[in-house]
Amino acid sequence: MSADGLELFADLYEFRMAHAYHALGMEEEAVFSLFVRRLPAGRNFLLACGAEDFCDTLEALRFGGDSLAYLRGLGAFPEEFLAWLARLRFSGAVHAVPEGTPVFAGEPLIEVVAPIAEAQLLETLAMNMVGLQTLLASKAARVVAAAAGRPVVEFGSRRAQGIDAALAGARAFHLAGVAATSNVLAGARHGIPVAGTMAHSFVQAFAREADAFRAFAHHYPETILLVDTYDTAAGVRRVVELARELGAAFRVRGIRLDSGDLAALARQARGILDHAGLTQVQIFASGGLDEHRIAALLAAGAPIDAFGVGTEMSVSGDAPALDIAYKLTAYAGQGRMKLSEGKRTLPGRKQVFRTATGDTVALAGEDLPGEPLLRQVMAGGRRAAPRPPLATSRQNAAERIAALPAPLRALAPATPPYPVAISPALAAEEGQVRARLSAANLPPRPVG
Repeated sequence: MSADGLELFADLYEFRMAHAYHALGMEEEAVFSLFVRRLPAGRNFLLACGAEDFCDTLEALRFGGDSLAYLRGLGAFPEEFLAWLARLRFSGAVHAVPEGTPVFAGEPLIEVVAPIAEAQLLETLAMNMVGLQTLLASKAARVVAAAAGRPVVEFGSRRAQGIDAALAGARAFHLAGVAATSNVLAGARHGIPVAGTMAHSFVQAFAREADAFRAFAHHYPETILLVDTYDTAAGVRRVVELARELGAAFRVRGIRLDSGDLAALARQARGILDHAGLTQVQIFASGGLDEHRIAALLAAGAPIDAFGVGTEMSVSGDAPALDIAYKLTAYAGQGRMKLSEGKRTLPGRKQVFRTATGDTVALAGEDLPGEPLLRQVMAGGRRAAPRPPLATSRQNAAERIAALPAPLRALAPATPPYPVAISPALAAEEGQVRARLSAANLPPRPVG
């Protein structure tokens, strides 16, 4: 991913704080932790995604002439600070949960360890890049689970929240198990299979539906024909007529249903096709689908072979945002935390250990039973290892989701939720830091 222009992808207060740190000589190492405070309603887990794009961006981040000229024009920063920005290269470390790993509330997805001004400037970038892809991958994992092994194709780019979100979403969806995307740029950029046939406009452009089917099948013999432009049952029968007309040359792979009572229409279409001996022709369903509608269709016995999902997945319609935070947890060798009610932060650099019975959030130096999830992915401002292929992260997601307890893989909320504990050492550190900060920040004495 190119970092062109992304050096300015920060809120103004991040630049103001970075300038103040620089001017005050505050250059000690800081730890910032990116985590989700609570899971969206109905979610049993999140699927970590986006850290690889974040690391690519950090490696390439540079403040060029245009960016510096813009900052200069704000009249808020002295030349000394702008010269520091011109020399700035990310010099720190990043620890991240591997993409495709299920994560839970309160667990760090990434931790950035760097001089405080450097790390502070990354707040908006980290929250956006990792937060968006994690949100969308998590939604897609539910859709894929509902499809119960049937392929899912995504085609929500036209309604995604902007081009960047559409492209990032296509990557996140594929990582979560979606088979293909309709977006050609996403396919080219991320190496994702692309899929697509026709829209209703192609059928409407012909006087007769049968002529449209014949013409399209001539150019794309193994296509899927969209049969619901006028009358769905009649459209399916026209596919049967085309099969009789073409004989051995008929290679149409399927029909697509995009409106109406999909369960009833799928059963009717299957009956028409099977009666004509076209048992090999599959049924592809789309039209306002999400995980709940897909699950209901299959529970009703609808003979559907594959699904197309657009808007509801591309905007995560039922949960369009994460309660995600990027918070300072250590500076100059000391743990830092907020004492604000309802916004708990855990001090220090951390590790998450996963066992068969739950997770434990611990201090980074602890050695506890289970698999340590956070891995060092950047050191000294450079990647610690090559970026893994998307296929590797996709396989990691499939294996790790399959290893979750069955209630967590279900669409309904798991009872009880997945257990996440705090290690005794981290709990003790939290108590010590809380006591130190409380003592140092006593309320002022009343005046008079």
